[in-house]
Amino acid sequence: MLNSTRKSIRRYVLIALSIAIMILFKFVEPPSGLSSNAMAVVGVFLGTLILWLFVSIDWPSLLCILMLGILANLDFKTLFSASFGSDTFVFLLCTFICTYALSKTNIVKNIAIWFVSNRLAKKGPWWFVTMFFFSVIFLGCFMSPSVLFVVLLPILESIYKIAGIEKNSKVSSMLMMGLAFCVSISSGMTPIAHVFPVISFGIYEQITGASINYASYMAMAIPVGIVVTILMILMFRVILRPDVEKLKNIDIDALKQQKQKLNKRDIITLIIFCVMITIWVLPSLLQNVWNEFYTLFNGYTTAFASLVGVVLMCIVHINGKPIVSIKEATSGGVPFSSIIMCAGTLALSSALTSDSIGLVTYITQNLSTVLSSLSPYLLVCIFAFWALLQTNFSSNMVTATVVTTVAVPIIFAVSQSGTINVTATVAAIVGMLSAYAFMTPPSMPHIAIASASGWSNTKHFLVYGTILAIFSLILSVTLGYFIGIALF
Repeated sequence: MLNSTRKSIRRYVLIALSIAIMILFKFVEPPSGLSSNAMAVVGVFLGTLILWLFVSIDWPSLLCILMLGILANLDFKTLFSASFGSDTFVFLLCTFICTYALSKTNIVKNIAIWFVSNRLAKKGPWWFVTMFFFSVIFLGCFMSPSVLFVVLLPILESIYKIAGIEKNSKVSSMLMMGLAFCVSISSGMTPIAHVFPVISFGIYEQITGASINYASYMAMAIPVGIVVTILMILMFRVILRPDVEKLKNIDIDALKQQKQKLNKRDIITLIIFCVMITIWVLPSLLQNVWNEFYTLFNGYTTAFASLVGVVLMCIVHINGKPIVSIKEATSGGVPFSSIIMCAGTLALSSALTSDSIGLVTYITQNLSTVLSSLSPYLLVCIFAFWALLQTNFSSNMVTATVVTTVAVPIIFAVSQSGTINVTATVAAIVGMLSAYAFMTPPSMPHIAIASASGWSNTKHFLVYGTILAIFSLILSVTLGYFIGIALF
């Protein structure tokens, strides 16, 4: 124990010394012919070298990139391009590592149990159902869909067991469909650990040179997701009409017994995760109040916050172990297939939108002539329908890539004023709806698992998923569109 404590102290001393060297070199008087930024680079090099030699080789490399951007005033987009090839890749990789750390805590399970055991849930069976679905929506805003479904499925199975619900009954089907549908809805509500909106953002930026900030996107997507969820519950109650009597007397105490006390690791993980989200959202909220602050952090790109989160989680050790191990997270917690496919879709988009290739110019010139008589709003409706239909029968990432690549230049060209807010809105809607997969097993892995679970069936998913998709389309081109026009 004493030896472990000494190692921990030595580790923290080395980390503090390395960071101090990085910072101090920024303020050292440079020799003639060198700038302060050059000295900062030397300091980052020396500090990183110490960490590489005596602490670790993985997270210090991320710290190196972080410090080069902060201390040497190097452009983060350039740094990410020089190191990982894309700031989108860095954002996804680091965000998935952070959400992996969060999924390993007791926080996610405890939050879900709190939702189904509070006073509102005790008011009646439909209140219980509503609170369960909204627990999925809340947690899904911060977690990848596959991880969330796997984490919450045992809780739903506990509810089945405690309530004595039989397989393939209407109530069991409702709960399973609701879990799967809410996982999909929440995947479109934020870009945190969700690939589909991020792909649309990247393509939009490639084509227009402008960016969509996270706060504005969430201000559009979250209200749409909440209203879609409410309509989903009404759909179940009015059309499916399950017998929820068994949920009326469910033993809430039996669910509460599954809650576990949060430990130090859980609390620190939650704090770091909250810091990461704050860095994403706060600059956009302060844009009109403190523009210098917004400009600074906006230049850091969206990957900055998740990079800070991973570095902090690797630095902080609890009982001799880091909050997250990059080796462990990348061995099974990070969906590299999604990241690699995202890289492929962005590369494909880059090729499709390249001036030297000329495809976008060709499509825009030819389709603009055909579609010039249509209003930009009607075009938004057409592209939203296309995205929603395709994502329910094929890959979500391919949907986000293809539809955004075609929609953005056409909307921008056809719009008489060339207004950027209409173009940004269609990109945001397509990114959001690319996650709204409800109807068929090929649409998303968790839909395939849920429809084959025995608690529901593919027929129910097709019927009620289609109805929910119609609700989603209507809300996205009404509520979502007008919020987007006001914010983007």
